[in-house]
Amino acid sequence: MIRKLYLNNLSGPEIARKLGLNIRWVYRCLERQNIQRRTAVVGNKIRFENSPLSFSFKSKLSRSEEKLLIAAVMLYYGEGAKTGQCVDFANSDPLMLKIFLKFLREICGVKETRLRFYLYCFSNQNTNALIRYWCDFLNISRENFTKPYIRKADINLKRTTKYGVLHIRYSDLRLLRKILNYNSDLTKKLLKNGGVAE
Repeated sequence: MIRKLYLNNLSGPEIARKLGLNIRWVYRCLERQNIQRRTAVVGNKIRFENSPLSFSFKSKLSRSEEKLLIAAVMLYYGEGAKTGQCVDFANSDPLMLKIFLKFLREICGVKETRLRFYLYCFSNQNTNALIRYWCDFLNISRENFTKPYIRKADINLKRTTKYGVLHIRYSDLRLLRKILNYNSDLTKKLLKNGGVAE
C-alpha cells in the first residue's frame, strides 16, 4: 500500500497522514523495498502539478469563443512572453489588450484578483491618468496595478505610445503552457491543412 501510494506521487508525509503512520516508518518501509526517496526538486514539482488550478479553462466553446481563442493565442504568439513562470502579454493597442483580457476572463476563467497590470510609459506622460484610462477601458481595478516603469522622455525618440505599453500578467506556469501548446497545435494545423502558404 505504501509503495503504491508513493509511486502514485504522494509524498512520505502525505502517506503517513493518510494511513496514520509514523513518517520514519513510511521511509523505512520504502527503503526495504529499494524505492529511492525523491529529491526536493522532484517533490516540489509533483506538489506543483498536483496543486489545484488557479483557472478553469472552458472546454466546450461556441463559434465566437473559438474565434476569440484563435485570436488571443495568435496575439500571444506575437506579443507574449514564451519563457518564465507567468502569462505576460504586452501591447500599446487598447483593442488588442481588450481581446486578450476577454480571452483570459471568458475562456481561461482566470481569477480576477490574480491578474496584474504593469504600465511602461515616459516621464512626460501623466502616469495616474494613463492608469485611470486603462482601468476604465479594460474594467480593471487600480489595486491590480504594480509599480509602473517610467522611462525618461527622449526628444529624439520619434515613436511614442499615447497610452503607454501595458502588460497583462497572470502568474501560472500551467496556463502559460496551455496557451503555448494551443499556439503550437494551431500553427501545425494551419500549415498541415494548407491554411498558410509555406
